Amino acid sequence: MSKPILLRNHPSTPAAIPVPWVRVGRDGNLLRLTFRMPGDTSMINLPARIEPKIKQSEQRRADLLWKHTCFECFVQPQDEVGYLEFNFSPSMEWAAYRFDAHREGMRDADVECPAIVSTAWHNRFELSVRLALPEAWTPLDWRLNAAAIIEETDGTKSYWALAHPPGDPDFHHPDCFALELPAPDGA
Repeated sequence: MSKPILLRNHPSTPAAIPVPWVRVGRDGNLLRLTFRMPGDTSMINLPARIEPKIKQSEQRRADLLWKHTCFECFVQPQDEVGYLEFNFSPSMEWAAYRFDAHREGMRDADVECPAIVSTAWHNRFELSVRLALPEAWTPLDWRLNAAAIIEETDGTKSYWALAHPPGDPDFHHPDCFALELPAPDGA
């Protein structure tokens, strides 16, 4: 796993929360992410877990997770325009979409259910994910954007990502794919 990488808040969405960060790791076609929000979590609207001790087989796919606190990941094979988008809610719901190009050709991605663990303490929130990307992507370098939409209890939302393009928040923009994950040696 990488060292913590701070996410950047979009300048149009000021936030009263501490800066969230992410750690990223790759093993073949497996991607591991750990998002952490340090500090007092009482001011953050964390969607309730589906059940306190949910099993991976009971996690469910859902749309529109980005309307509330949600953690996202966008992965693109190097030198390709198509990419995958993943959304992870503290509720343990998730979504996966495939795009042919920047916001074009959106459809559900045929992927395995990711392993998600979310934990809230009074002084931090953490969401860890392990997911399998297409086997065909194993020998390829990847470009990645990790992002978060944080909804505070008063309804204020802030948009965090590795990088932001000019203008409105757009996690899909090519400028946001700021982290490169090289193919494993010998792949």
